[in-house]
Amino acid sequence: MKKTAIFAGIAVLILVAIFLPFYSNKTIAPSKEENVKTSDHNTNGNTKKAPGQPEKPRTITHEATLGAVGDILIHDRVYNKAKTKNGSYDFNPMLKEVKPYLGKPDITVANQETMIGGEKIGLSSYPSFNSPKEVGDALKENGVDLVTLANNHTLDRGEKAILSAIEHWNKIDMPYTGSFKSAEDQKTIRTLKQNDITFSFLSFTFGTNGIPVPKDKPYLVNLIDEAKIKEGIQQAEKISDVVVLSLHFGNEYERMPNEEQKKLTRMAANAGADIIIGHHPHVLQPVTWIKKRNGERTFVAYSLGNFFSGQTGPYKNIGGIMEISVKKTVTGNNEKITLEKPSFLPTWVDPSWHVHPMEQVPSQQKKYEEIKKHMNQYVPELQFSL
Repeated sequence: MKKTAIFAGIAVLILVAIFLPFYSNKTIAPSKEENVKTSDHNTNGNTKKAPGQPEKPRTITHEATLGAVGDILIHDRVYNKAKTKNGSYDFNPMLKEVKPYLGKPDITVANQETMIGGEKIGLSSYPSFNSPKEVGDALKENGVDLVTLANNHTLDRGEKAILSAIEHWNKIDMPYTGSFKSAEDQKTIRTLKQNDITFSFLSFTFGTNGIPVPKDKPYLVNLIDEAKIKEGIQQAEKISDVVVLSLHFGNEYERMPNEEQKKLTRMAANAGADIIIGHHPHVLQPVTWIKKRNGERTFVAYSLGNFFSGQTGPYKNIGGIMEISVKKTVTGNNEKITLEKPSFLPTWVDPSWHVHPMEQVPSQQKKYEEIKKHMNQYVPELQFSL
C-alpha cells in the first residue's frame, strides 16, 4: 500500500511539473460584457463620444429640376392645321418631336398666352385670341405641369373666355396661375412638390393691350405692381423652398433686355424670387444670374421666345426649353437651396407648325450656333442639351 501511494504521489508531481508552465503563461480573455465596459472605441474605430456630447447632425441632399418654355400663342393658321376630320383638334403631332424634352424636367412650366376658351364662344386669332381647349390637353399630354396665364392677351375675349379656360384647366388637373376665377382663387398660391422640394409659382403681366381690368374683379389678371410682387413672394416663401416668378414684360421683338426688365428682376430677386421666367418679346433674350444682397443668386431667363405659335419672321419661330437644377441641403434644422447646371435646348417651329429641337434640323445649324452664342453671353457655363 505504501509503495502504491508513493508511486501515485510521484505521478502527480510529474503531471504538475509538465502542465504548470503552460497555465502560468496563458492569458484569460475577458467576457463580452467586460469588453463592452472597458472598450474606448466603437465598431468603426472612431473614438466614442463623451457622455452628454450631442450627435453630429446628418446632411441630407434632395435634387429636382425645373423646366420652362415661352409663349404658346395659337393663331388660326395653327389651330386650323390641327383640326381633325371629326371636328376636334389634335395638337399632339405638332409637339411629338419635343415631347421627350418637355417631360424630362421634374416640373415643366409653359406660358399659355392665348386663353383656351373653346369653340362654344367662338375661336379667334390675332389681335383678339381664343383657342381650342385641346391646346391644354396637348400640353398636359406632352409633359407640361403648370401654365402661367398673366399676359397682354388675358382679357382678349373677356371674363367668359377666362372662366371657360379655367374650367378646362381644372377638368384636366392642370395648375394655373396669373389669372383666376375669384378673389379666393387668387389668394391660393400654387405649389408643386418634387423630391421633397416645394416650388411655388407666381405670374404677373405689364398690361392687357389697353383693355381695362374690371375694378370689381382684379383677380381676372395679375398686373405688375412692385408692392404686390413683393407681397406675393413673401407669402410664397412661407410655404415653399423655391419661388418661381413669371413676368410678362419687355419690348416685342427686341433680343436684349431693357433697363426696366433688369430693374424689375433685381427688385424681385432681392425680394426673394429664386427663378424668374420672362416672356412677351416673342424672341429669345439671354439668361443671367442676379446676385442678391444676401449673397445668394437668382436665375433669370429674360425671354424664352415663342415656343409654339404661328408667328413668322426673323427669330419669331425660335424658342426653347430652359432647365435648372435645384439642390436642397438639410443639416439638422438648417436648410440651404442652391441652383446649379443651367441648360437650354433651342427649338424651331417649321412652316407646318411642328416644333423641333433646333440641333436636329440640318437647315437650321447656322442659326443654331448663333442662338447658342446669344443665349450664353451672360452665363458661359450654360449647357445646350437636356
